Amino acid sequence: MSWQLRRLPVCASTEIELDRWLERRQAAGMSLQRLAVTARRQRFGHGQEGRPWLSPAGGIWLSAAIPWAGALPGTASLGLAVAVGLAQQLEALGLAVQLKWPNDLLVGDRKIAGLLPRMRLRGQRIRAAQVGVGLNGCNRVPPGALSVAEALGCRQGHPLARPERLLPRVLAGLEWAAAHAQQPCQVRAAAEARLWRPGAGWLHDGELWQVLGLHADGRLRLGRQGRELALQRHF
Repeated sequence: MSWQLRRLPVCASTEIELDRWLERRQAAGMSLQRLAVTARRQRFGHGQEGRPWLSPAGGIWLSAAIPWAGALPGTASLGLAVAVGLAQQLEALGLAVQLKWPNDLLVGDRKIAGLLPRMRLRGQRIRAAQVGVGLNGCNRVPPGALSVAEALGCRQGHPLARPERLLPRVLAGLEWAAAHAQQPCQVRAAAEARLWRPGAGWLHDGELWQVLGLHADGRLRLGRQGRELALQRHF
């Protein structure tokens, strides 16, 4: 199945544009296909819990909808599958990628991409998976972040970091996620192998915990002095 793409020079948010597109298609009785909206830049991009996401020209700012065969609850599996799919595409460029739970990709402890997964439901059935992707290509980045260009050793830009070269990789990562929707154990193992485990510990409620791994449902397992807890995704 091929992709239907809409490329915009600028928009408030690709998530808003995709929602409108999906609503129009649903009202017209059209079947779900792979849809993606990209923008050269966003004015009001956002990430987890509505946090603003800097979206200047030079990066990949994309929202996609894809058919999804996974069962409920599926958001955790979706997020992990997309993270693994995109990580594999960046690893093919020679980058060492880690997954910072729940939805960031890091290279050398610096954020290179963020993901915003959610399910579109019809009753108790999954109608589609919807994913927002922000990937720093050759754009300027805020402190603590990293672009693909810089990760490849070229601050002024790198041919492989251009949006037109990264877009096919992002779409391929989403395709991998959809293809593995019914293989949660394989997805979790691949995500756990890339899981970011900070040496200083994971700060939670004012205490430092050690990252132990992932639960079967995608929760993050933390341990401290014989205690264990699990963090749930919140979007």
